[in-house]
Amino acid sequence: MNNEHLLYKLSESIKRTSKIDKELFTKMGVKRGLRNEDHTGVLVGLTRVADVVGYERLDDGSLKAIPGKLMYRGLDVEELVHGIQSENRLGFEETAYLILSGTLPDSEELAAFHTLLTTTMPLEHKAMMSILALQGKNIMNILSRSVLDLYNYDDDPDSITRDNLISQSINLISKFPTIIAYAYQVLRHSEFGRSLHIRHPKEELSVAENFLYMMRGPGRYTELDVRILDLALILHADHGGGNNSTFSVRVTSSTETDTYSAIAAGIGSLKGPLHGGANIMVVAMLEEMKANIKDWTSQKELDSYLLKILNKEAFDKSGLIYGIGHAVYTISDPRALLLKEMAKDLAKEKGREKEFAFLELIEDRAVKVFMDYKGKDAKQTCINVDFYSGFVYDAIGLPKDVFTPLFAMARIVGWSAHRIEELNFSSKRIIRPAYRNVRELQSFIPISER
Repeated sequence: MNNEHLLYKLSESIKRTSKIDKELFTKMGVKRGLRNEDHTGVLVGLTRVADVVGYERLDDGSLKAIPGKLMYRGLDVEELVHGIQSENRLGFEETAYLILSGTLPDSEELAAFHTLLTTTMPLEHKAMMSILALQGKNIMNILSRSVLDLYNYDDDPDSITRDNLISQSINLISKFPTIIAYAYQVLRHSEFGRSLHIRHPKEELSVAENFLYMMRGPGRYTELDVRILDLALILHADHGGGNNSTFSVRVTSSTETDTYSAIAAGIGSLKGPLHGGANIMVVAMLEEMKANIKDWTSQKELDSYLLKILNKEAFDKSGLIYGIGHAVYTISDPRALLLKEMAKDLAKEKGREKEFAFLELIEDRAVKVFMDYKGKDAKQTCINVDFYSGFVYDAIGLPKDVFTPLFAMARIVGWSAHRIEELNFSSKRIIRPAYRNVRELQSFIPISER
């Protein structure tokens, strides 16, 4: 039996022996995806880090859809963003301080925190050479390997004291932009034969501007580019304990493993196209729509194409309109609304108003077409943050290779805060849900009789 035939037999055997009747999930009360029948998440823990709100429960137990709210340490992110913008400041560092500590910093604390982050951004020579050697075709994989490699440069990598966890968190938050930028430079050099540019971060620049500087070089980005990237980092910094990657970090952390292993688990989860990788799928879908829809102002033509996507006749044949729908948000995703506000200015600066108008039309029609397609039982839905983030990243000149890593660059803040909470203030029990075995019994058969 050759290898190809053996692999085929194994695949077919798994298909036959692993099939589970879908009715059993309902019969046995299984919470598929850790979701209740009303689509709410199964309550598995408590947190004081962040909250994601998309509905309220009425006295009769039913759910009422409400405009979405995202809270960081009890502070509405919309209030946080508009407050920072009203003072004409960047805010990612302030947001990171808030999520880690639970309080807003004063001017002195914020300045000191900014200095701590930017002075920690450079990679030590050995770590830098090690990371530059990690060639690969996917930056999320390189990021994961780099994080695991940082374990070797930590003097006390396995300690889970609160002080050590804070120190490790600061180190990772500051190092992520550098690792991602360098990983991209290596990728473009090894895969496309481009020049290798390794620019060292500057202490006087913000995290957002340092990333653009390391990616693109001096003078190749605008003030608006920096401000909208800073906004995107604020909006992606955390999203409660139940999102898949944060939950992965909490599950892994509950074993009391080291920080680097737990964060690598979060990166692997975020990479998936149903989670952080969705922004790339949105961009790919929009590119195909722009190529196939002749009149970008035609509601009729757009509706027809959206129905083709839902009927698995267009794009990736999955039946999914990427960027539409969310597990919690129903009427609106506050992150999408905030990003859209500034994206309109960005479109004007870059001369992409026509494309932005097309996006707005898709936003309006996709929700309506989806709701009509699903019928009376359809769950209220809205666009999510991925719908505009890909456009924003592309407009400021960032390559698709870093779209999902950018998500990780922000979310490392939330992952760190949730890991600290899980290890210090949670139930301090290993997270271990149950799976019921539904395979019938079998008896051993001597090999000569099989």
